[in-house]
Amino acid sequence: MDPSLPSVILFILIGYVLSFIDNRHHNVTRRYDYCVLGAGPAGLQMGYFLSKARRNYVILERNSGPGSFFNKYPRHRKLISINKIYTGRGNREFNLRHDWNSLLSDKPDLLFKRVSNEFYPPADAFPQYLSLFVGELGLRVQYGVDVGRIRAVQSAAGRHYILTDQHASDYTCSVLLVATGLWVPHTVDFVGADLVEGYESISTNPEDYKDQAVLILGKGNSAFETAQSILGRASRVHMLSSSPVRLAWQTHYVGDLRAVNNELIDTYQLKSLDGLAEARLEKIVIAQQKEEGERRLGLKKKDKRRQLYLTLNKYMHSRNSFDATQEELPGHHIDNFPMRKPYDRVIRCLGFRFNFSIFDSSACPPNSENAKGRLPALTPWYEGKNTPGLFVLGTASHSRDYRSSAGGFVHGFRYTARAVHRLLEHRYHRNPWPSTQLLTTQLQSWILRRVDEASGPYQMFEVLGDVILLRGSHCEYLEEFPLQALPQLSSLSGHEVSMHGLIVVVMQYGKKKIDYLGRSRAETEWTNAWKSNFLHPVLYYYKTLPSVEEMKLRPNGWPLPRPQAIHHIVEDFLTEWDAPISHIQPLRRFLEHCLQTDLRAFYAESCFRLSLTHRTPPLFCQQGYLKQQGIPRNSQLRQRVHDAGLTHTEQDVGTSDADSTFPNYLVPAGASVSSGLKLDL
Repeated sequence: MDPSLPSVILFILIGYVLSFIDNRHHNVTRRYDYCVLGAGPAGLQMGYFLSKARRNYVILERNSGPGSFFNKYPRHRKLISINKIYTGRGNREFNLRHDWNSLLSDKPDLLFKRVSNEFYPPADAFPQYLSLFVGELGLRVQYGVDVGRIRAVQSAAGRHYILTDQHASDYTCSVLLVATGLWVPHTVDFVGADLVEGYESISTNPEDYKDQAVLILGKGNSAFETAQSILGRASRVHMLSSSPVRLAWQTHYVGDLRAVNNELIDTYQLKSLDGLAEARLEKIVIAQQKEEGERRLGLKKKDKRRQLYLTLNKYMHSRNSFDATQEELPGHHIDNFPMRKPYDRVIRCLGFRFNFSIFDSSACPPNSENAKGRLPALTPWYEGKNTPGLFVLGTASHSRDYRSSAGGFVHGFRYTARAVHRLLEHRYHRNPWPSTQLLTTQLQSWILRRVDEASGPYQMFEVLGDVILLRGSHCEYLEEFPLQALPQLSSLSGHEVSMHGLIVVVMQYGKKKIDYLGRSRAETEWTNAWKSNFLHPVLYYYKTLPSVEEMKLRPNGWPLPRPQAIHHIVEDFLTEWDAPISHIQPLRRFLEHCLQTDLRAFYAESCFRLSLTHRTPPLFCQQGYLKQQGIPRNSQLRQRVHDAGLTHTEQDVGTSDADSTFPNYLVPAGASVSSGLKLDL
């Protein structure tokens, strides 16, 4: 026997054992209650809520750090999410209305302003902030896990999801929370698409565009960001898309063109060689002129550049070729065709789409009907349609409010992520949606506080709203419930609607198309509050919970079905709804109408008199004075009220039974001494 044979056999056996151990390491299955896919802002936001609730979860990220999207995008390295540090207010909740980058946490100083104080911050600051968020909160993130396949399995224990990574390791979870964002470039199929450069790979050095004619496909922020960066170097910049430019300050949609990127509109309107045009991209052709055509034009070889022409399908003799003759160019048919001159470069800036490729048929949510199918279709509570237990968070969940609210952006989806977590807590852990128990007499003050400072309904207007469940002398206040899920309120929140009905508080814009810089752009009269054009609170009162069918048949543009009663609080220039006549008094009268209860506040001596003369004194007296919680009156307070002109004589009102607490300044508001409700005499 060869003396070296035992050594060879031993070497082979050792290699086999090591290989077996290595395979066991890579093929191991890890089990969690919750898997969060993606360590971007949405994934980390959900991770915070799961960590705070002490759930068994993991966040899987394919790259080496959080927020890797922002290491590359936006390409020209300026964010358009505002970072307003100074508001003149110390209220943290109010300040989040104007902080579009921070995530929600219980650490008051864990805000984006720690990494940047610029109003439009540099993109590099965002991964830095997310790293702080992970580190200070101790979130469980596994980096370098590139999930390439997701499948759903049904067993006796229920449905669960299996995620397989690049090492063939499996991660099994009962609930899958997809927060991968949008990073796959969106393309349109047209002849000559191969000659087009993509936003994801173009040069960001303006000198590379020196004296070049550039055509940009798209008119969103990425397109205008690209155009703006080369305006000072390119000879001309044209932009083409199927629809005209939509300006964010006109549409109130932050995904439309922002002023920070719109310099090309100036150069277009002031006729400085740049321009905008509209055409369906599916019908265009990006072509090169054939050689013989170039020779007829007398171009010398040394002067020849790789120039590209825009033409149309209908002019091409061959639909599969991007070589065009002179007769196939649009200038041959329309001599003043706007884009008849050639371009040196054509750039595609059409945004991004959701990565559906990692899901197999058992786990893949369908494409949404809006956003050109770029997003997954979701239920009103952000669960994939036909994929129970799979929820979509962040930018990819924007199909629920596409082009209507802020759900595709950090300052919006931080709140929808919280709403999803509250739903999960009820569905899987029997924890009802958080609510605040209020006396009915406290309701008006609570509503005013919410509309004046709450950031969730303010940012996610017409999508998240506060639901007030009326219970007679008290009520339950649920914050930031998904409005489109209102018919499923009981099953999703664990709260039932009583015979007294419910009120929904929503922030919304007016629906009338107006000149938003014109003289009549704003409504200031509280009697015309329903005509308000800018963001303002609207209250919907229902006697019973709206049905799914009623939600489908709601009026066009309405966030909710027609209610039994509706109240608009007139828009306010300062977005502070605290004016006694214009805001507070009309709100009180509306609540009294819905509740059929007098909600006025009374001094102790008035409650004493009303308790002696009425079988059922006002609710404020029942819940205050009669429980030794009334407002005590003393001579000093009475003198201050009198000196301020807030009292009146009986002759002023014309009745000997006038309530001395009723102030004169409410008379112009159309209010009377009586609430208009009959007390039980």
